[in-house]
Amino acid sequence: MKKAKIAGTSPQMEELENGKSYAWCSCGKSENQPWCNGAHSGSELNPKVFKAKETKTAAMCLCKQTSNPPYCDGSHMKL
Repeated sequence: MKKAKIAGTSPQMEELENGKSYAWCSCGKSENQPWCNGAHSGSELNPKVFKAKETKTAAMCLCKQTSNPPYCDGSHMKL
């Protein structure tokens, strides 16, 4: 599997709304980080689509190396 482009080396805090669907960019190419804008088209990487289970501020992964997508797990500290 192709590795994603590193879009940032620290997480981005985002307000998530309970019940709302989101598409997290997994390829790192989106100009709208951390959200997908379709830049993955033609690649083997696809966005991580999820529904927020609660309204909260979340640390969204930008390095694309997390083992808990779409959330930051500290993987950027090893880059």
